[in-house]
Amino acid sequence: MIGSSLEALMFAFNNQLPVFFSEAERPFRFDFLDPSLDLSDLNLKNTERTLKTIGGEIKVGLPKEILWERLMFVLSYFGKAPVSNLCKSMRYTGDTIVFSDEYSKIAEINFNHCYYFGDKNCHKLLNEKPIGAQPYICYDWIAFNRGGKHDVDFIETEDDFVGTIWFYSSDRIDGNSPVRDACAVSRLTKEQLLDFDYSETMARFHVVHEMESRGMKGKFNGYGPNGKPKHYKFRTTHIGRGIRKENEKAQSAQDHIEITNCNEQDLYRDLSPASVAYHRFLRAL
Repeated sequence: MIGSSLEALMFAFNNQLPVFFSEAERPFRFDFLDPSLDLSDLNLKNTERTLKTIGGEIKVGLPKEILWERLMFVLSYFGKAPVSNLCKSMRYTGDTIVFSDEYSKIAEINFNHCYYFGDKNCHKLLNEKPIGAQPYICYDWIAFNRGGKHDVDFIETEDDFVGTIWFYSSDRIDGNSPVRDACAVSRLTKEQLLDFDYSETMARFHVVHEMESRGMKGKFNGYGPNGKPKHYKFRTTHIGRGIRKENEKAQSAQDHIEITNCNEQDLYRDLSPASVAYHRFLRAL
């Protein structure tokens, strides 16, 4: 099975399949599980937490990244991630798949059937021509140098550009800092990624605009002549931008290569019965 997304690892775990990938596709930091999901058979406590937004709140469970790490750990322990993080590219030869690192071939396997969940460095396994325009998910990480102290966890907008803004305790400061930085998530086309109106600078401005339009203010700065409170403007710096393609619609090159589209809820449901095969190990975690 090729792929390393959460869906791919759940499918491999549920069906006791080996996984092959060139780069670990961890879930986004702010993707959360449904708090009603029971993960006790995986020895995980899906603890409910509350996220605050402007004028409301939502209940979420564990970050999906925690489940991803548990599944990867279990699969690796049982020898079902044979090339682990050593592989940098994969190539289908027509009969086998060749795995290589930066310098040379490290493995070659024969297979009867391949389940494909996606890997950006896997070549010649699929017909490469994409179907329709392929959108990109863009993550803009923004530091707050002033005005980062508040209790809002996220803002959701109506736009594809800066559609969601996630606030988190700053990684730039040791400990659980009250200063919050932000990650703005956008859904853009290839052309928009090259357009200044959708650049890192505009993402930073857009985040501040969305905050101010919802009544969020910077640090208190005394009172004006009219007796009204004054506040400093937000001061921000762009930390970095991450870009990834959304799951592409592609066609399989061979009948024994299956592009797998699983129902996420079915995968969650099957985790519990599948965990029986790993029970002796899981109970010791």
